Amino acid sequence: MEIARRLGAVLALSLAAGAACAQDATYNIRTLTPETALKAAQAALKSCRDGGFQVAVAVVDRSGLAQVMLRDRYAGAHTPKTAIGKAWTAVSFRSNTTGLAEISQPGKAASGLRNLPNVVALGGGVPIEAGGSILGGIGVSGAPGADIDEKCAKAGIESVREALEF
Repeated sequence: MEIARRLGAVLALSLAAGAACAQDATYNIRTLTPETALKAAQAALKSCRDGGFQVAVAVVDRSGLAQVMLRDRYAGAHTPKTAIGKAWTAVSFRSNTTGLAEISQPGKAASGLRNLPNVVALGGGVPIEAGGSILGGIGVSGAPGADIDEKCAKAGIESVREALEF
């Protein structure tokens, strides 16, 4: 009987150790639903429209893949690709692209960032974060200034903030 009890204890410890190893080998991630991404994009587009600006808005997932892209009817032909690039850059560098644009100016130590594939070092890209995790990014292109693009992007994030918080 004593041997069976000890064997049971050893087995239980082995299973617990195995579960701990499996737990260390994987992790869970949160991602944006298409509906949440669309709501953020629509709010960003509305914010820019309310200011009188025709823009494109893109939302990418945490790996940088586009989930939503909206282009207002008079936004320039370059704006969809630029909006996606800004959102991708924000997610990839885990940073607002306005800050990246500043630190990567010609002659600065990080100027080489501008030469990396897919990087769009212009303001208007903002990571979408909640609970300390990056869930995606939003990029806006087409307003007459990067500060306005960023303001619209942040309005998009604010529209879904409550749904994203744990």
